[in-house]
Amino acid sequence: MAGWDLEGFHSGGDTEAWKRLGSHVLTVPGPDGPVSGTRFAVWAPQARAVSVAGDFNGWAGTPLELMPGTGVWAGFVPGVGVGALYKFQILTRDGEWLEKADPMARYAEQPPATASIVWESGYEWRDEEWLARRARSEPRVEPISIYEVHLGSWRGAKGYRELADELIEYVTWQGYTHVEFLPLAQHPFAPSWGYQVTGYFAPQSTMGDPDDLRYLIDRLHAAGIGVLLDWVPGHFPKDAWALGRFDGSALYEHADPRQGEHTDWGTYIFNFGRNEVKSFLVSNALYWIEEFHIDGLRVDAVASMLYLDYSRNEGEWVPNQYGGRENLEAIDFLRYVNTHLHDRVPGIMTIAEESTSFPGVTRPAAEGGLGFTFKWNMGWMNDTLSYLGREPIHRQYHHHDMTFSMVYAWSENFILPISHDEVVHGKGSMINKVPGDDWQKFATLRAYYAFMWSHPGKQLLFMGQEFGQRPEFDESVPPEWWVSDLWGHNGLQQLVRDLNRTYRDNPALWSIDNAPSGFAWIDADDSGGNAFSFLRFGANGEQLAAVINFSPEPREDLRIGLPAEGTWREVLNTDAEFYDGTGRFGNSGQVIARPVPHGNFPASASIVLPPLAALWFVHDPHGPVDDLG
Repeated sequence: MAGWDLEGFHSGGDTEAWKRLGSHVLTVPGPDGPVSGTRFAVWAPQARAVSVAGDFNGWAGTPLELMPGTGVWAGFVPGVGVGALYKFQILTRDGEWLEKADPMARYAEQPPATASIVWESGYEWRDEEWLARRARSEPRVEPISIYEVHLGSWRGAKGYRELADELIEYVTWQGYTHVEFLPLAQHPFAPSWGYQVTGYFAPQSTMGDPDDLRYLIDRLHAAGIGVLLDWVPGHFPKDAWALGRFDGSALYEHADPRQGEHTDWGTYIFNFGRNEVKSFLVSNALYWIEEFHIDGLRVDAVASMLYLDYSRNEGEWVPNQYGGRENLEAIDFLRYVNTHLHDRVPGIMTIAEESTSFPGVTRPAAEGGLGFTFKWNMGWMNDTLSYLGREPIHRQYHHHDMTFSMVYAWSENFILPISHDEVVHGKGSMINKVPGDDWQKFATLRAYYAFMWSHPGKQLLFMGQEFGQRPEFDESVPPEWWVSDLWGHNGLQQLVRDLNRTYRDNPALWSIDNAPSGFAWIDADDSGGNAFSFLRFGANGEQLAAVINFSPEPREDLRIGLPAEGTWREVLNTDAEFYDGTGRFGNSGQVIARPVPHGNFPASASIVLPPLAALWFVHDPHGPVDDLG
């Protein structure tokens, strides 16, 4: 192994570090012929000695050799193959022996056991057509509707392979374009939902081996479903056997707790300015995309990375070199990751969970932005959920909560998220955020989802909210699937299915999501009626009108301005009996716009707007213009 090139790793430019470090099964020349075994390599520059211990040597430890000038310890152990258990034994400068899991392990023992496992993939992918199509895709101008899933509890304690048929059948039936998995990197603490990662390169082993996960993703691709994965580069837990103080020094984290610890979360913060850490993390991002064919990464807690004073009091943080609060090293790192991933694998997405107004999150890095494809619209989520939780009589005084998002709608490329974070820890499930009796709860939630699906931006809904689950998310139990057969729940589930299909079938709802030319208000000021109406325009010339009523009072003769005369087909009515609505208020499938100016528009139509409901109309230039009243 003399002359082994680790220059890229030390310069921050190694984007495939998993190929050099960790464990790899090899066959090498020997005096009596080829010898099979495993090469182990680990970065531990402050160690005095390093051994690899495993079930192949009685956990006694086989010494590794320090490669001069690299800080990497490596060695070849004959006879060790796939499935072998191992850990690194590290002697610190202080004379203490540490036992550590491999930071680059590609497989790990099931918790509570913590050993790493030698692994080589034998999986044969069959998604060439999907990858070729993805490489030609432009996500910002395509329909994207995401089903967020905690895979460990979605259908109870099932494995990757076992889940494949059920997940594909359900997501296909519901009509989502993508699934997004809460983090699937190895995490021993189940209630962290995957956000406290101990094995960045190892898929969670409680659901199977790495090739079982490959099988699930391959099957999803075959069914035309994209796969997004939560990625957690902002922090990592303090488990003694994992990354923290890896060689007795602050190797992956900052030594200064003002920079290196999240006291709120009890975790360490990566040292984004250290080149080897940059190589580790950018390699990890690429690893999930290259090795598991993931179609995009949703980056967790970006705001905590961007600001040095995030969740800190005065005197508890260290300013940057210019005296500011921005974490310049983290900003450079995010630009680097986004640029590399998009250049390396065209068509993939990176998505920022970023809760502040940091500028240019989705602007290309070359233009001074962070380079993400999309950003979660946390402002839209907070404002609209605040409105949703008010009694209808009080909503008129908070009308702007539903319209304010259009003030900044074009500042970023947005995803509208109703995620797991909104239905945990006392926040209440979606159905229980809404006041009133069950009729009002379900009707309001149907109207809200239709508002969400017609609003500029892509869509994301967390599992269980598509049928109005009443309990909050609990990672230890699956959603209450049995209620989806009941009144209200079933109607809501059927509505989400039709929202997804109607959304995908109408380019007006997604092809101009990021420019003012894709949207116009019909009436943004009907606060007294708790009503909102607007137009969406497609790149193909399609026009869709959305009218939403958050009042329990119907509007029997509401005149709305429209940009074109003629037939406007009613393609959605959330008050339909099929959705467990009243079924008493509708427009016989269409309305006719006459050349009667109204508001800013040359034509108008009189519509029936049901209580606590939403309507969508699509202009049909070839439709009949007979008088329907």
